[in-house]
Amino acid sequence: MDVNYINPFLNSIRSVFDTMIQIPLTIGKPSLKKDAVPRYDISSIIGLSGEVSGCVVLNLSEALAMQLASGLIGEEVTEIDESCTDAIGEIANMIAGAAKKDLPGENNSISVPSIIIGRHKIRYPRGLPIISIPCDTSAGRLAVEVALKHSRVAATV
Repeated sequence: MDVNYINPFLNSIRSVFDTMIQIPLTIGKPSLKKDAVPRYDISSIIGLSGEVSGCVVLNLSEALAMQLASGLIGEEVTEIDESCTDAIGEIANMIAGAAKKDLPGENNSISVPSIIIGRHKIRYPRGLPIISIPCDTSAGRLAVEVALKHSRVAATV
């Protein structure tokens, strides 16, 4: 997988965490993921289509989700409720929007992020390697999982 597809997401994650949430983030060493089972109970899935297709998944624990939501909202979030999941969705949306402008090609579309809570599997695009990138924060760890490829035929608008 070309780093030109991964780096825009890592750069936007770092920027959103530093500026919008004010929780510093350290990006770890990528590894190849062998299954579709997330490590943590909350996933935000960002779908891409066009010149780049596939998905990016932000996978985090409930404790970290509440910390991130608290950082975004500006008040303490103590449970995984609608305001927490909305905040996680908004964080994923900010990350996706910032990354989109740096992706290769011009005809890329990004879906509204979907949030899954509880034990689950992710439906990654078939036949693509899944790169898992651990990220550490003072509030806990999350995984950024990337399964993207350059499409042979660009989407027309």
